[in-house]
Amino acid sequence: SNKILQEAPTARKALLDNHSNLHKVADYCQSKYLSDTRSVIDESKALTTQALASVTYQINNLATSLLKILDAQTVQLKQIESSVNLLTLVSSAYHHLTEGTRIS
Repeated sequence: SNKILQEAPTARKALLDNHSNLHKVADYCQSKYLSDTRSVIDESKALTTQALASVTYQINNLATSLLKILDAQTVQLKQIESSVNLLTLVSSAYHHLTEGTRIS
């Protein structure tokens, strides 16, 4: 979980940068649209596709990191569960042994 906490600010900044860049692209396309409609449409499609691919890639990386962390935590929880079960078994066996040696 420390890894995601360390990577989160960087990933958030990258997404915010993409947000800002998308606004710049939109402004650029809008201003250029007035002069040359057809080429702007084609360029806008290309820029939009590139920007969306970048955002998708970043979100995928974050999701992959999060899934790895959740998998690791699941393994840790299973190990803790096994330890608790073992302690319960040992405790139960100890209580059974000590009950048999009590003097009434």
